[in-house]
This record gives sequence, structure tokens and C-alpha cells, in this order.
Amino acid sequence: MKKISSVLAATLLGAALFTGCNTPDTTTAGASTTASAGVPASYFEPTETGVQDGGVRVIPITTPKGKFNVWTKRFGNNPKIKVLLLNGGPGATHEYFECMENFLPREGIEFIYYDQLGCGLSDNPKDTAMWSLPRYVEEVEQVRQALNLTKDNFYLLGHSWGGILAAEYAFKYQQHLKGLIISNMMMSCPAYGRYADEVLAKQMKPEVLAEIRAIEAKKDFANPRYMELLMPNFYAEHVLRLPLDQWPEPVNRALGKTNQSLYVTMQGPSEFGVSGKLENWDRVADLPKLSVPVLSIGGKYDTMDPEHMRMIAAKVQNGNSLICPQGSHMSLYDDQQTYFTGLIKFLKSVDAGTLKPGAEL
Repeated sequence: MKKISSVLAATLLGAALFTGCNTPDTTTAGASTTASAGVPASYFEPTETGVQDGGVRVIPITTPKGKFNVWTKRFGNNPKIKVLLLNGGPGATHEYFECMENFLPREGIEFIYYDQLGCGLSDNPKDTAMWSLPRYVEEVEQVRQALNLTKDNFYLLGHSWGGILAAEYAFKYQQHLKGLIISNMMMSCPAYGRYADEVLAKQMKPEVLAEIRAIEAKKDFANPRYMELLMPNFYAEHVLRLPLDQWPEPVNRALGKTNQSLYVTMQGPSEFGVSGKLENWDRVADLPKLSVPVLSIGGKYDTMDPEHMRMIAAKVQNGNSLICPQGSHMSLYDDQQTYFTGLIKFLKSVDAGTLKPGAEL
């Protein structure tokens, strides 16, 4: 089995506030339209003038601590469906979304990679005062403006921590959204902590759980034994249900680049609960305020309670749910057929005005 380093392992979604193909790539941004029957030629046409840069755009962001740059990359061209992707972590990178390239282009769906400030190819201020949810909401809004995304085309997909950020953005700026996708993220960190403690932890062997709890009680999170226990007993069961030596390269690459300062500041060091700035985050009571079409995605084996994901869809005004029967926290990898079939159906139904609220896709 391929060795997983303790640094990489320590970043693997943590209290599952983090995050999410080995399928051969059949469509790329520069491919001929013959590669995807039914996709309009305009999908492959660049929108840049002058030197072509593959859709990359670096966007200046104004913050309380000055100006910084964030990295984005457009994939495809669809004037009616543009999906901005918010990665998990907090502190991971856009790279684990690369599996989107096997599914969305052949449906003519434009999507946009984006590394949040402190992540991946974007600037890293190295200032923990910058790691705050309200500031990240304003960052997303500045990205939206720079990319000229509007209520006629703007879909926001947030996975794990990105789901928290996407929801917070929608509570303040839903007038700019055409659709919202909350992927694998409960709308209450305290509720997640209870689910992790009362349901997920109890699925472990008693002797394994006892040893994990003993390490946590000592706050000895740097102890290699901690991840030695969690990797096979938690991550391979609830984060990504593949043998550890078969985890997709984009996932390992993204997790290996996680910004630990950002992750620990927001999430905290423990795998079973949130103790950082997000510890008391809870928006369940506010869900009825969301009128924009919402898709909440969960997995049967997810670190997030699938019944909670169904509840999200029921409480918002115009919601659908999608529960992946083979999926875990990274259902976009371990139940791809269900995940992408449902996601594409939602995007196209909203665009066509045929979405039926309350349905489970």
C-alpha cells in the first residue's frame, strides 16, 4: 500500500469540513466539438482577446489588510450555466475538482476553478486574522463581479467547508444567484459534532475508538498513531470509500497542499468535532430565507448526516436533495454516476425552468 504521510493525512478533511477520476478524459477545453456530440461549438470558443491563456484569470481582491490576488480558471463557455466551485478544507485547493472535466464539458456546462485566498495558486497572506467567514463571503462577491456572473447564469457549488461559504454567500447575496449547490456539508457545526460523536465514532471498534479518544484527550494530534488509526477506520469508511492506495491523484495532490494555518484556525485540530472559528456556526433556522433553487448533496456513508442533507432541501423554499447510495464525503469520486447525473439534472432543470421543488434527484 502506498504510504500516506502524516502531513497529508492530517489534512484529509478533518472533521469532514473539508472537502472533494480515474475515468479517461474524453473532453478538454481545446478539443474538437466532435468529441462531445450535442455540445455547441461556442462551448469551446475562447472568450479572451489577444494571447490565449487557457481561461486563467488572476483577480485582485480588496481586504481589510490590503490587496491580494486570487487565481481562477474558466473551463468551457456557456452563457446560461456558469458554475463557480468552492473547495473544502478550509485550506485545500481547486485541484480535487478536476474530475469535473470528465462529466460537465460533454453536457456543455461551463465551470470555474477558484482557489480561495490562502489556498493553492492564490496569494497567502499568512495572517490568521484573514481567516474569517465574513471576509471570505466578500471575497466571493468580488470574484463574482470580476467574472461578470449574474442571476441569469451564476451557479455556486460549495463542497464541505465550501458548502458553508456558499450558504453564507447566498444568505447575503442570493439576488445574484441562479442556483446554489451545497455538497456534503451540514448547515450546523454543532449538529455535525453530535453526528460524528454519536453515530460515526460508535461504528468503530471499541478498542480503536478508545485509543483515538485517549490521544485526543491529551491533545496529542501530532502523534503519528492518531492518523494511523483514523486513515483505515474513518477516512476510508466515511471520507473516500476507496482503498487508501487507490485514492485519486487529484485528491492526494489537493490535500497535500492544504494550508494548515487556515485549516486549524477555522476547523481546529480534532477529527471529531469543530473547535476553531466555525465551532458554533449554525444556519438551520435561516434556511427558509433561501428562495434561490438549492440542491443539497449527501452520501449514505458521508461524515455528514444524510438525513440532515434531506432536511436542508425541505426547509429552503425551492430545494432538491441528492443522496448518493454508494457515496461518502467525497461522493464526487466514490459515487460519480449518482453525483454527476443528479448535479447535471439540477443545473439543466433550473436553466429550463422545470425544477420541481421537494424532489429527491
